[in-house]
Amino acid sequence: MPNAIAQPVHSELIIKKSRFIGCVEAMSDRAGASARVAQLKAEHPGAVHVCWAFSGGGQSAAVDDGEPSGTAGRPMLEVLRHQDLEGVLATVVRYWGGAKLGAGGLVRAYTDAVAQALLKAEKVPLVKLQTLRCTVPYAFEGLLRREIEAAQAQLTEVLHGSQVELSFALPVPAAADFVARLNEAGQGRIGWLKTQTQADPD
Repeated sequence: MPNAIAQPVHSELIIKKSRFIGCVEAMSDRAGASARVAQLKAEHPGAVHVCWAFSGGGQSAAVDDGEPSGTAGRPMLEVLRHQDLEGVLATVVRYWGGAKLGAGGLVRAYTDAVAQALLKAEKVPLVKLQTLRCTVPYAFEGLLRREIEAAQAQLTEVLHGSQVELSFALPVPAAADFVARLNEAGQGRIGWLKTQTQADPD
């Protein structure tokens, strides 16, 4: 099962006077990762590179930011994948120390910066959530709210119209039994609307 991390973790390495500042943090999507990298570049105007890797399913990315191709972003992403992390951004800010490290030295430096940060990481299981939406008569709203609370589902939206429409999320393995239980309790008065699955750190 893939994991996320609970809190951002950091590392700092000095290699041949070059300074590598690593950070690994939870990140929901690639757009957020790009925004975070832009923020780091603004915070470190004297840095020569801000390399990064984002592990997020189909949105994964590996960026060398001017380092020789394949020496920074890809090795960083491999560390995240090796530790089965998803929804995670790794960044390494490099300040130039005046000496070239060579391709092998760069791969080791960027790999180590991420790996050392992750030694301090608290990993949390990434649980797939099923979002459910349904409509019920007003008389059934209380029943439905009690069932949602008992299942420890997250109630995300309630709309009051001709009927009550509720949206909530719970772990995928529990969804089918929950729907069956509600259908029985609601005596066929519960209408289900189309939903989606999402990943969420537990």
